Amino acid sequence: MKAWRYDEYGSVDVLKLVTDIAVPDIKDDQVLVKVIAAALNPVDFKRRFGYFKAIDSPLPIIPGYDVAGVVVKVGSQVKGLKEGDEVYGDINDKGLDGPTQLGTLAEYTASEERLLALKPKNLDFVQAAALPLAVETAYQGLERAGFSEGKSILVLNGAGGVGSFVIQLAKHVFGASKVAATSSTGKLELLKSLGADVAIDYTKENFEDLQDKYDVVYDAIGQPEKAVKAVNETGVAVSITGPIPPPGFSFLLTSDGSILTKLNPYLESGKIKVVVDPKSPFPFDKVNEAYAYLESHRATGKVVIYPIP
Repeated sequence: MKAWRYDEYGSVDVLKLVTDIAVPDIKDDQVLVKVIAAALNPVDFKRRFGYFKAIDSPLPIIPGYDVAGVVVKVGSQVKGLKEGDEVYGDINDKGLDGPTQLGTLAEYTASEERLLALKPKNLDFVQAAALPLAVETAYQGLERAGFSEGKSILVLNGAGGVGSFVIQLAKHVFGASKVAATSSTGKLELLKSLGADVAIDYTKENFEDLQDKYDVVYDAIGQPEKAVKAVNETGVAVSITGPIPPPGFSFLLTSDGSILTKLNPYLESGKIKVVVDPKSPFPFDKVNEAYAYLESHRATGKVVIYPIP
């Protein structure tokens, strides 16, 4: 099969399109997925730079966490999925702790059944691929922060992959009383369309100096010192990019297909929208260009690769 692979850690230049890789074998609890679309995430390039090499799988590595595709083979212990099912998910159980060598930027990928869910009928494969890692991270962060109906939240980088879902989940699933979010000038309208009551232009205002304080501050960009300054007396800050001082905590996603299944009604009703970057999708032979774009930090929502041959 064709796949993108790197044999050493480094910049986007270490990525090579290879044509002679064996289709992955599946274990008893896994399915083989014909990949139709795959999304990129910042964790991909942080991993490729070697930031997690002490706990990474051995090289060479086919990158990619997010997949949308069709089941073509099922293991003997698989109960809920069958050949022909259209599925999506984040195939890495633990994001940084030994992620698979055989990721989703390939014609086929293997995944444990529990990490996948049936694709919502109203979403195409590009939209579905854009969801799993980001929406699961958004959901788990809100859950761990004890977010609930009537609480207020500030989302840092509300126009990013995770942030765009935090706004929508907080508003439409958890029942937030007030949602504020930060972005650059050109993305403020997007924040409002996703459900933000207050859109803060970080190029003109320092959110941490504003009068309003929040029950939860969700840092999806990497500004931990500032994030904790916007928390109210009883509030908490969540970081997905690394350590954060109190009253903050950081966490790493544990992939879980049941979150996608739980959110399915909100996706099928259109309450939760997928934000795919306007430059997406990138074709399979331009994966290196797609990563260079993601690494420029200019993307709005998700960068997706489609079609995959």
